[in-house]
Amino acid sequence: MPVNMEGLTDIAEKGGVKDGVRQSLDRRLFMQLLAFGNCSDTGAIIEVLKKSGIPSVLYADVNDPEGVGLLTMSEDPGFFVNELRSLLNGKEFSSLELKSEYTMLGRTYSLGHEENLEDWLINRSPRVVGNSAWQWAVWYPLKRSGAFARLSPKEQGEILMEHGVIGRAFGKADLGHDIRLSSFGLDKNDNDFVIGLIGRELFPLSALVQTMRKTVQTSTYIDRMGPFFIGKAIYQAPAK
Repeated sequence: MPVNMEGLTDIAEKGGVKDGVRQSLDRRLFMQLLAFGNCSDTGAIIEVLKKSGIPSVLYADVNDPEGVGLLTMSEDPGFFVNELRSLLNGKEFSSLELKSEYTMLGRTYSLGHEENLEDWLINRSPRVVGNSAWQWAVWYPLKRSGAFARLSPKEQGEILMEHGVIGRAFGKADLGHDIRLSSFGLDKNDNDFVIGLIGRELFPLSALVQTMRKTVQTSTYIDRMGPFFIGKAIYQAPAK
C-alpha cells in the first residue's frame, strides 16, 4: 500500500468538527505505570507522594502482597526523567524492587471524531483514574499484528467499532471505563498500545476482557497482550 505523503508531518491530534471547524490540538498526556515489589510500608510511599504534589495513583498489587503500582502523568515527557526520577531515587523507594516487565508508557491520542478534543486528550484520563469510586484497575500492553495495518481504513474502522460498542456499553452501565494510550516507539517490547480498565469492582473488568476476546480485533489481529497488572488504588491524586 503506497504511503500518502499529504499531511504526513502534521502530527497534531484531530477531533470532530466544532463550530464548523475540525478540531486540531498538538497536545497529549503521557502516562506511565511502574510496578515495584518489596514494599512493606505503603504509608511511607503515600506520604512522599502527597508531599511531592505529583499527579499520581498508587495501587496495591492484588497478585503480590508486597507489590505496588505507581501511575504518574504529565504533558511533558521530561517530567519522567526529571521530577519523577528524583522522587524515585529518594530514600522511600530505595528498598523497593522495580518489576521492569510491568513498565508501561503511553500517550493519549485521538480517533478523529471526539466532540471535545482537549478534554479527551488532557482531562478525561486523569478524571477516570482519579475517581475515588473507581479504585480497581487492570493495566496491560498489547501489540496488533501487521495484518491489521494492511487493512483499508474502512475495514479497520468496522473492526474498531465492535470494540467501541462494547466499551461504551460497559462504561454506560458503570461496569468499566477504558483508557487507551498509544505506545508506538515508547515500549521496550515494541507494543502498540497500553490499555487501562478502571471500575468499581474487579469482576466486571475481568468480564470486559473476556467479552473483548470474542471480537474480530482480539481474536484475529492481536499479536500479543500483557503482562497484566491488577491493582486497587490506595492513593489517588490526579492532575487538576
